[in-house]
Amino acid sequence: MSSPASPSLDVATPERVSLSLPVAGIGYRCLAYLVDLALLFAFWVLAYFVFTLLVSDVVGFFQGLSGLVRTLMVVGVFATQWVYWTLCEVLLGGQTPGKRLVGIRVVRVDGSPVGVLESAVRNLLRVVDSFPLIYAVGCLSILLTRQHRRLGDLLAGTLLVREERIDLDKYTAAAAPSVVPPPAGATARLASGDVELILSFLARAPWLEPAARTRLGARLVERYGGLDAHQRATLLAAPGGAESFLRARVQAER
Repeated sequence: MSSPASPSLDVATPERVSLSLPVAGIGYRCLAYLVDLALLFAFWVLAYFVFTLLVSDVVGFFQGLSGLVRTLMVVGVFATQWVYWTLCEVLLGGQTPGKRLVGIRVVRVDGSPVGVLESAVRNLLRVVDSFPLIYAVGCLSILLTRQHRRLGDLLAGTLLVREERIDLDKYTAAAAPSVVPPPAGATARLASGDVELILSFLARAPWLEPAARTRLGARLVERYGGLDAHQRATLLAAPGGAESFLRARVQAER
């Protein structure tokens, strides 16, 4: 169970393996936001520079615009930022350049990838979150909610989680002589989500009940091993065979 100081999102996979995703706090979010803000600022500086090359009297140009056109320009500036955050989160798997640099990601509350609708809603609510100044409403919401969610996240059903890089080397151990190696060319490559699932099991295996540890290891070998019944039986009969095989299976993807 996660402590209040370290909230997490618990996700159950189809294999009934529980994954705990650490929730990103206000510090991570602020760093990612500042990076994205710097990129947007650089974009507008570049756009202004190009505009000055085309229009000699910039001040006079803006003074000559009607009130409606000025309003539309302000809306356009907001729309550009909204499109930036939304498109990045949808196309980059829940990340913007800032989020990727910091190592956080937007997901739905069930842990699944964020969609267009959720991303559009959470980023549209940035207007409310930014009131009255320097994201005061958003910061208050993040500090007061258990999973550090701002109003946009609450309405869209999303939250930010931290990406934890798992060091495979610390799970590496000498395989038992009777362990069957991964069959060369007979097994399809693992998707990144499958690799994370296996690594999560290997990380949690020492703390699982022996029966649950054996059962889950057998299920993962059956699902990702590409072995026939005899090979699988030989593998599972060896002490620690399933886990050694899964380590080798993941290492083959590196």
